[in-house]
Amino acid sequence: MAAEALPSREDRWEYIPPEFRIRDDERFLSIPDAVRVAAARHPGREAIIEGDLRLTFARLEEVMIDAVRAAMALGVRPGDRVAVWAPNSARWILAALAVQGAGGILVPLNTRFKGEEAAYILRKSGATALFTVTGFLGSDYPGMARRAAPDLAALAPGRVVVLSGEAATGDLSWEEFMAAGAPVGEDRARAAVDAVAGETVSDIMFTSGTTGRPKGVVLTHGQSLRAHGWLARVMDFRAGDRYLIIPPFFHTFGYKAGWMACIVHGATILPQTVFSAGTVLETMERERVSILCGPPTLFQDLLASPRLPEADLSALRVVMASAAQVPPELNRRIREVLRPEILHSGYGLTEATSLVTATRPRQDDFADITTTVGRAAWEVEVRIVDPEGRDVPRGTAGELWCRGYTVMSGYWDEPAATAEAITEDGWLRTGDVAVMDDRGFIRIVDRIKDVVIVGGFNVYPAEVERILGEHPDVESIAVVGVPDERMGEVTAAFVVPRPSAALDAEEFRTWAAGLIAGFKAPRHVAVVEALPRNAGMKVLKNELRERARDLVQRGSGTGQGSP
Repeated sequence: MAAEALPSREDRWEYIPPEFRIRDDERFLSIPDAVRVAAARHPGREAIIEGDLRLTFARLEEVMIDAVRAAMALGVRPGDRVAVWAPNSARWILAALAVQGAGGILVPLNTRFKGEEAAYILRKSGATALFTVTGFLGSDYPGMARRAAPDLAALAPGRVVVLSGEAATGDLSWEEFMAAGAPVGEDRARAAVDAVAGETVSDIMFTSGTTGRPKGVVLTHGQSLRAHGWLARVMDFRAGDRYLIIPPFFHTFGYKAGWMACIVHGATILPQTVFSAGTVLETMERERVSILCGPPTLFQDLLASPRLPEADLSALRVVMASAAQVPPELNRRIREVLRPEILHSGYGLTEATSLVTATRPRQDDFADITTTVGRAAWEVEVRIVDPEGRDVPRGTAGELWCRGYTVMSGYWDEPAATAEAITEDGWLRTGDVAVMDDRGFIRIVDRIKDVVIVGGFNVYPAEVERILGEHPDVESIAVVGVPDERMGEVTAAFVVPRPSAALDAEEFRTWAAGLIAGFKAPRHVAVVEALPRNAGMKVLKNELRERARDLVQRGSGTGQGSP
């Protein structure tokens, strides 16, 4: 069905009230410009807190300009790609602002990458310099990259800046990098920031690469500010809020929905380098943290912490457990135990600036917030289509397509992949199976590639995970397909029990068979200590499929431990 069959444009977002129809790409020229505006509006408010470091917004602007001068001295020019490979920190933010303020394009690297993976992105993006760390969790990032590809331009002498840790001979420490900017006039740096526009490319966000090679998503300053300024407004970010940012900065959730959104709204950024439930609770108490977002595992660990009952979390106001499928029971526990004012849910993917749909926390029912990802974000169009691209009836599962300002211009240097992902008339094929109800609320069912076909019937693992995840002894669960001679495929479940729970694989399989249709019930069950995840906390289902095949080959329907 053609796009003309959709509701008229003026009626499409009637549920978005006037106070949320604000475009932050019109209020700020660029991400670095947002720092300057915040400094003018909130000069004395704390912008970043990290250990003993406390930067006000006024001071953040000053340091940013010095960092832009240093980046220009390093040779960063408009359009140059520069990578940052480091854990969350104040210097990560300053490095990003330095690159972007000089007109460069930021290329964040996953902190779990090894040398070969990082080298691929450095080469693919054509990065000319690298900001990184040494000694983080025993890893020598520049050393790993050099062992994999010593000829890369970003690894040449004088092109690596070490944010923290020991700098090797030929590399620059952060202090050396900043000092080198002294000859560059402040007026030149400010002029460089002025030249960065909304349509300027801000970053190339490489996908997680759970299957195949990562692809670089090209996004702009305007897209980023408009999308996550809006989303943070819906989530009720306020000047003076304090956001403990645990999601990694190399991901949109920690970067654009994290520290950038804080700058836009005058909130305080508290970068968290590594996650520890005890440390997080201590920081939340000491710094009166009011915003906490992250993957479901973050909240599961907090809720399981023995320190939680004595922790004072009374300042906590805004919470979001981010995943396409968050167990409703987890959201209920968050509401009852952590007691935030606002509990939010939404959906996005990197190719759409990580914003497609959102709930409205004070307007939408708790049931809609916990069982759906809301409705289309303002000025983002959505459709649910069949394999031929025709709209399906409401209540019917199909692929979710979206169109609008959040959609990427394309994958970096991959025209064929771009054409495969985006239709000629601008619709992004998300690859996610979804259902839209009569009110426009959307429920994500699964990834198309994860659908398991059992004897001709489609099984959506996310649905099975949601239902079986209600078992009182289950902390988390992942379901995958595994080849079966008679049925083609059957399902296998990997189950992580809650702390102190004794979960038997065979008993769980029997319980599941009595709860859901036989073709959906897992034929194979393994009780494991943890699910394999990438640094964005997505479950690595390819790895689980391999494990499931091993489980079947051993001739066992159930198992304990890691199969």
